[in-house]
Amino acid sequence: QVQLVESGGGLVQAGGSLRLSCAASGRTFSSLAMGWFRQAPGKEREFVAAITWNGVATYYADSVKGRFTISRDNAKNTVYLQMNSLKPEDTAVYFCAGKGMAGSYYNSRSYDNWGQGTRVTVSS
Repeated sequence: QVQLVESGGGLVQAGGSLRLSCAASGRTFSSLAMGWFRQAPGKEREFVAAITWNGVATYYADSVKGRFTISRDNAKNTVYLQMNSLKPEDTAVYFCAGKGMAGSYYNSRSYDNWGQGTRVTVSS
């Protein structure tokens, strides 16, 4: 098991930027693919971005493509989500999650390690 702790959320105006971090404990982090999901009030949790264990490949939801960038530093056991050109519809609680080799990067059910989330609010 890996414990995940997100940080970096907050209140930002539309058009602004935030960088979320997800710090992992445990020696297995570098073997996990990592993803970011978000859940807005009254909505289901949705996929945002994912990155392979070695950082070679990344995946994005269409709604964030070109605005968000996922990256990782295995030496620091940390995955990041750089969010630019934020919109009010990006308002949500953002969760990082880790998965093994099996399962789709896009499906939350593939992930078995989850953080507690960090809230992002984008004002118009």
